[in-house]
Amino acid sequence: MRPFTYERAESPAGAAKAAAETPGARFLAGGTNLLDLMKLEIERPGHLIDVSRLPMTAIEATPEGGLRIGAMATNTAAAADPRVRTRYPVLTQAILAGASPQLRNKATVGGNLLQRTRCPYFYDPAKPCNKRDPGAGCSAIGGVSHANAILGASEACVATHPSDMAVALSALEASVETMTPSGEARSRRLDDLHRLPGGAPHVETDLAPGELITAVVLPPPPEGRQEYRKVRERASYAHGMFTVALAGPNLALGAVAMKPWRARKVEAARAAGADPAEAAEAELAHAEGGNRFKITLARRVVAAVLEGTPYR
Repeated sequence: MRPFTYERAESPAGAAKAAAETPGARFLAGGTNLLDLMKLEIERPGHLIDVSRLPMTAIEATPEGGLRIGAMATNTAAAADPRVRTRYPVLTQAILAGASPQLRNKATVGGNLLQRTRCPYFYDPAKPCNKRDPGAGCSAIGGVSHANAILGASEACVATHPSDMAVALSALEASVETMTPSGEARSRRLDDLHRLPGGAPHVETDLAPGELITAVVLPPPPEGRQEYRKVRERASYAHGMFTVALAGPNLALGAVAMKPWRARKVEAARAAGADPAEAAEAELAHAEGGNRFKITLARRVVAAVLEGTPYR
């Protein structure tokens, strides 16, 4: 691990300002992803701004009938909150599917959204990767492809976003509150937070330099069934091969793109009377990649979730 300097933030606005003014700065919350990447010298921050002690852990009801979850709330606290468990069960299911209890006890809600990809080539400094080194090339194209994106990929990157929680939040139509370096509070839809790779896969979110996530806001829960389903190579400690979040009429897919993929074509097809298999095909008809099995897997799992039956 390379040398770095450290400071403890005293306020969200102060943290954002310090990050914007300090070259090479990174926010440190739970550290469950960042510290691993620093040990591998994939992330090389010159300065860490510790935001873990900022007063952003509360989970509170909103006047609109929803829920506001502070960015420093742990994944465990969010999943275990009685209001989340009863009104937003898809979120609890997604968080519990995402990591071991030890990691959930430390990882934060804000940090969960900003995880880096688990692409093996991103984790191997000996391999070219446009996320690590813009313009170097993408080793995953033509390489081991089973976990690659099947939607929204580009010639520069075929990686996927690893967050389970973000997929559930997309289906729940959550929004993200942030603090800018100028002290301005902002809000955006979660679906607008993450970016597809295009020609600049190293730019992963819509956040400005130094902008700090302060909370996630859930609207009132949609009517209807909620479910999170994850298919993975082994039962624990594994990033999903494919995931689905259902929240009433809303559907989001995970492990298919470099962001949670809101399946609006599925939603529109179901609203028009399509059966589950037809609705799944509407979303995945133009999916592509060297991992064709994943497209077949996605069709079957989406249809099974819509039917409320086990995956076949």
